[in-house]
Amino acid sequence: MERTVRRGEPHGYTEAVSHLWESVGAALVRLERVAESPAEAATDEFLDELPHLQYGLHAGAELAVGIDPPHGAEELHEELVTSLAQARDVTAEVGNALEVGDFDLVDPLLPEWRGALFRVRLARLRAIESATVTIGSDGDPEPPPRRRRARELPSVSALVATGLVIGGAFLFTAGAVLAAWPVWAAGLALFAGGFVLYRP
Repeated sequence: MERTVRRGEPHGYTEAVSHLWESVGAALVRLERVAESPAEAATDEFLDELPHLQYGLHAGAELAVGIDPPHGAEELHEELVTSLAQARDVTAEVGNALEVGDFDLVDPLLPEWRGALFRVRLARLRAIESATVTIGSDGDPEPPPRRRRARELPSVSALVATGLVIGGAFLFTAGAVLAAWPVWAAGLALFAGGFVLYRP
């Protein structure tokens, strides 16, 4: 039943989590619908299908343990494994309380149950997102440091444009204060030239 995915497989992790979701998704949707209802609304039909739904969570937790996450995604994958186990355990507690008809015990468990089921969805999304970012076509999601630094350096045209904008603003202000229209017109031209020279 366990499916191990090695780190060398570029898209294997995402595929394995998708395969896991095929066995867990339907059970989770059904459990969420019941968890949103009042405790008294749980019918005999739900109690009959509860073992099957619990098994879906249990099988999902076992399958998740057998998946080897890519480098950098270990913590989020562990969160997925833990959330599946917690959802399975809380579902079992709710099921036991419903079987004996103790609705006073079920009511306080409902918020915890809803939270546990929601955490499974959240953990799955975070794990897939992490794998998408972590696994690149060459296994290195980040550009080489030298290339990254080169991109971060400002270009010559950006520096010249900045100088023109600052100089133009200074001349425009000086011309306005001195009431010398040739000076402020020159400042305005320099200011506009800065924006024309460099367009990000």
